[in-house]
Amino acid sequence: MLRFRAGDESAFDELVRRNTHKVHALVYRFLGGAGSAEDITQEAFLRIYRTADRYVPTAKFSTWLYRIVANLSFNVIRARRRSQVHQMVQGVGDDEESPAPVIPDRRADSPSQTLTAEELRHRIAAAVSALPENQQIALILHQYEHKCYDDIADVLGCSTMAVKSLLSRARQNLRSALRKYLRD
Repeated sequence: MLRFRAGDESAFDELVRRNTHKVHALVYRFLGGAGSAEDITQEAFLRIYRTADRYVPTAKFSTWLYRIVANLSFNVIRARRRSQVHQMVQGVGDDEESPAPVIPDRRADSPSQTLTAEELRHRIAAAVSALPENQQIALILHQYEHKCYDDIADVLGCSTMAVKSLLSRARQNLRSALRKYLRD
């Protein structure tokens, strides 16, 4: 990023190449849709390009990038909530490009098990998206991006104790929302 800020255009290409997959995966987890994820991924890199001259390396580049991605993602979520549009999260294998298996796999789950697992995935995604923004960011960065408390604290601009508290409350909220799906 420092090379790009200094005027090296090839450094920006390298940033995009190295981080596109991570950014896309993170946005997909926040928004639950491939179309939105691609748009926000492009917007994130556009913001980096436009604000390169203001970049100050007070934290890791990835921390700055995750903050941009989280802000853009939550702007989309807020707009969706205002317009009362609810988007279902597409499950794995639901797209038309995924071919149906020709030979049944005897080891595969039964259709009812598959349906139950799919319903649970939708319920979990809905419960995560219903969390307050900071809890959602902390949970996604911790569970899916495997970020440590210090990195999450940098992204959120808070202390590591606050991150631990956010994660604890997020887990409590998820337990409450998913109570009837939890087994002892």
